Amino acid sequence: MSFKVMKAVFTALTLVSYVTAAVSESGKTLVVDGINYYAAPEVVSIIDASADMLARASTTGVDLIPLTVIADSSSSFTTTVFRAMVDNYTASDDVFNKGFLQAVYLKHTGSAPANVQYPLGAALTQYGTKLFMPARAYQSSVTAQGYTITGWRTEIPAGPYFMSARTGNVYQAYRLYQDSNGAFMQSLKPNTDGSYSVLSAAVPGDDTLSIGVPSRLYYTKTAAKPLAGVRIGIKDIYDIAGVKTSNGNRAYYDLYPARTATAPAVQRLIDAGAVVVGKQKTSQFANGESPTADWVDYHCPFNARGDGYQDPSSSSSGPGASAGAYDWVDINLGSDTGGSIRGPSGANGCFGNRPSHGLVTLDGVMPLSPDLDTAGFLTRDPILWHTAAKAMYGTNITSNFTSLPRKILTSGFPTTANSEAASILLDFLSKLQTFLKANSTTPIVPANLWAANPPAEASGVSLSGLLNLAYPAMISQQQYSLLTLPFYADYAAANNGKRPFVNPSPLIRWAYGQNNLPADASVQAVQNATIFRNWWSSNVIKTSPDTCSDSILLYVSSSGSPSYRNRYNSAPGIPTGISIGRLSGFAEEPDMVFPIGQASYNSTISGQEEFLPVAVSVVAAKGCDGMVFTLAERLVAAGILKVPKTGSVAF
Repeated sequence: MSFKVMKAVFTALTLVSYVTAAVSESGKTLVVDGINYYAAPEVVSIIDASADMLARASTTGVDLIPLTVIADSSSSFTTTVFRAMVDNYTASDDVFNKGFLQAVYLKHTGSAPANVQYPLGAALTQYGTKLFMPARAYQSSVTAQGYTITGWRTEIPAGPYFMSARTGNVYQAYRLYQDSNGAFMQSLKPNTDGSYSVLSAAVPGDDTLSIGVPSRLYYTKTAAKPLAGVRIGIKDIYDIAGVKTSNGNRAYYDLYPARTATAPAVQRLIDAGAVVVGKQKTSQFANGESPTADWVDYHCPFNARGDGYQDPSSSSSGPGASAGAYDWVDINLGSDTGGSIRGPSGANGCFGNRPSHGLVTLDGVMPLSPDLDTAGFLTRDPILWHTAAKAMYGTNITSNFTSLPRKILTSGFPTTANSEAASILLDFLSKLQTFLKANSTTPIVPANLWAANPPAEASGVSLSGLLNLAYPAMISQQQYSLLTLPFYADYAAANNGKRPFVNPSPLIRWAYGQNNLPADASVQAVQNATIFRNWWSSNVIKTSPDTCSDSILLYVSSSGSPSYRNRYNSAPGIPTGISIGRLSGFAEEPDMVFPIGQASYNSTISGQEEFLPVAVSVVAAKGCDGMVFTLAERLVAAGILKVPKTGSVAF
């Protein structure tokens, strides 16, 4: 052997000896009775079973065994009890299926022995089940069946799992769902240190993102954990430890590393037991965008309602699309600055709230305008809506109201039932008036009220003159200062001075704030909003010691009109104006969407009659969020509001 060859061999051996690859387990995908699953890589327990027992429970050639942990506290575990529990698990949990009965680990704590002899043996045979029981259980009934007595090292909740046939290691099971409406950015799973990581699994043969959800059987709601097992999607402007934040921009996502801390608003929900299943799409930097023309970096989510090709609205597009499309997501966390929750809630037919400003800290959340930014929810379930609000807002909301306002104001509401949507809106208004025992309903035009009784601080300026440019000034200049400038600087430093790509809508808004407005326009806008807020709370919607808010104001959130996503619109413009939804933001009041029905239209997509949501927004005095949540719950109990379904038809 030549010296050169010997040197090469020695070098190779040296590399083999001293180079260790960074290899880690990322979980496995499996199919159980035709359903796709993900087995998480973390070991949650170990069954100390004999090799023979594990081998008899396994499927030839497959290491991971579907396993169900059954927790039974009945007086005696019998065939009837077993079958009833299987039926209950099947009905209450979308992750469990009977294929997980390949092996059963029984935690029986009843006063009498578990009867695993006939006829239970026949019930087990029905599912091809191998039974495991802990050593402290009633041994005589188990050994009579010839099973090896087993135990485990760590207690785990009831539900479906996967167990290794080689080691007895037990892993959590996640069911994989297809994100068919393109609502998510990433699928997430929790790590043992409180951080999160991307759930790296995919449904074979599908070109959409796969989202993993854990079994609902793992969780038990308590006073301390009112959201235990509640699956939540998070708008991708909230930081979550261990994963990146995109803010809807590819360059931003690529530039910055994974966050090291979770936004406090999100952490409060996690602490209350909520299960984060993924991050959801937002229009870029939470600016308003329309599909087809404005969404460049990422594809706009699909609205499930109607023909499936309607605008889901923005900027909480992903949370809204999820609420309308997916039974397997319970609630979604969005944000609202100028309508970013209310628009998607109306368009996707779900409940949604812009809360009173300042109810929860927005540390760790991308800013649009700190003077207007709020955190709220989009969901189909008004009871869960209220529970989640109490968990996130804490003592900043009060919900124990025995009396509700008896004064109803409307703005821009129809006066005649000249359309299907108008009939639905007027019918709801009539029922609400009866429910609240309101003597009458008062239509208002804010600009006219202002003109009749303007505040001295306005110096004779009209309401439009005071606030027409306030919103664009605040979002463009505040976001440019807080986010754009440092982002541009960081990107240039990392990319030889280059500028990152940004979608048309935020670019146009930022340019307007820098080139078309005075440098202090945002400061002046905040002062003008304060003048308006003080006037509004003194003259229009006032606080009340009995009902929190002396009145509620209704306006139309969604009229069931189509907004097709396959149409090219004009270039994005500047969001000027003083719509009633903007005014509630300037007033810092709760503005909450109630879905009340659906109106038909003839779709140019399907060529058939389809249905789109009809919704109202309910506005109350600042700090009266709990009262509006209570109102929603009571209207559901009275049958005036209904819980919407997912899919093309909400009701």
